[in-house]
Amino acid sequence: MITPFPSLACPLDGAPLHGDGTSWRCAAGHSFDIAAQGYTHLLPVQQKRSRDPGDSKEMVAARRRFLNAGNYQPIAAAVSRAVLADLPRHKTASCLDAGCGEGYYLRQVAAATPHQQTLAVLGLDISKWAVISAAKQSALSNDGRPNWVVGSNANLPVLPGTLDRVLCMFGFPVYAEFARVLKANGQLLQVDAGPDHLRELREIIYPTLKPERPTDDQAPAGFVSLSSETIRFPLALSGAAQIADLLAMTPHLYRASAEGRAKAAALTALSVTVDVRLTRFGRSAGFPG
Repeated sequence: MITPFPSLACPLDGAPLHGDGTSWRCAAGHSFDIAAQGYTHLLPVQQKRSRDPGDSKEMVAARRRFLNAGNYQPIAAAVSRAVLADLPRHKTASCLDAGCGEGYYLRQVAAATPHQQTLAVLGLDISKWAVISAAKQSALSNDGRPNWVVGSNANLPVLPGTLDRVLCMFGFPVYAEFARVLKANGQLLQVDAGPDHLRELREIIYPTLKPERPTDDQAPAGFVSLSSETIRFPLALSGAAQIADLLAMTPHLYRASAEGRAKAAALTALSVTVDVRLTRFGRSAGFPG
């Protein structure tokens, strides 16, 4: 059973937020309305680096179409298994997707959660457009309505030591913040691109490929390494629209030259390798929370 994650913190003073169904409020009187679409904006203007940070509406729409088509389902299945493994069965567990995008991976986790498991879920992204999309899709599905918030990984609006799992999917990890919000036995599940991820697309849009950086197997501060697995499979895309959506949801859209983007736009079929690494980190017992 999926429930909204309740342990939110005021982004202005860190105090607990209390919800009344239409807004969240802290003891100091800071109040944050729950939008009609079902999300809450917890990114103060002073924490923004631009007027409209994060993915654009067009990037979010491309990612929604591509992921909802099932193209990355093997990744979602592996992540769902990792989230649900070893959770406490007789009390409510909790999970944050830090950089949730339009909510695809959390919806997959929700669908895989056994009925006897209660999981309080929070999706957070710095992109307002991503969170709006996530909340709208959540309202249309039977996923128990996770909590969706606009916020930043650099200042998570979450009370300390309240999460069993934190997901970071192709995102921007802020390990000190992740360690702060995780329980003593909590886990960080991080998915990163592997050396061959989308290699065939990259070979088309770039004149040459940069040498791959060596993999850093050392656990970040505040964590210990638990396990790592590679998820690798071929993916055949048919039609220019799917290829355009794939490019639009990656950083390659902005990194490629106009010539490279034109080469991709001319494609009507493409087979690529999906190559990602799923790493499980445990929160260090002695790390200050």
